[in-house]
Amino acid sequence: MSSKSGGAKKKGAAEGIQVKGDNRRARYDYELLEKFEAGIELKGSEVKSLRTGHVNLGEAYAAVKGNELYLINSNIPEYREANRFNHEPKRPRRLLLHRKEISRLSIGIQREGLTIVPLKIFFNPRGRVKVDLALARGKKLSDKRDTIKA
Repeated sequence: MSSKSGGAKKKGAAEGIQVKGDNRRARYDYELLEKFEAGIELKGSEVKSLRTGHVNLGEAYAAVKGNELYLINSNIPEYREANRFNHEPKRPRRLLLHRKEISRLSIGIQREGLTIVPLKIFFNPRGRVKVDLALARGKKLSDKRDTIKA
């Protein structure tokens, strides 16, 4: 198969995905139990800033408020060219998931004492911004040492 440009089409699961931010520390600090892919509600200047590759998920987490899920403490810096129409860099951003998935996450937080951690933020092949989330349990110091050994 060939694309419109005449070149060979890439094959594989990660075709067209552009990772803009990765939280590698989460894989070290947490035991990842279940993964989800969520959409995110952004303003135009936030999308432009993401396209330049500026995002920090190091201290970010997700929380359930009512029937909605929010990404809290993620830092998407201001886009210089947006002037007065810029956004707040650390504002809470709504995550888009099905109601059943949100209820499954909230049960994990309330009953089992787990945390919702963002793993990466990326553009999917259709150009939409997505966030990989994980329901995670915090590791103890000895577990972290075992991770380093492995």
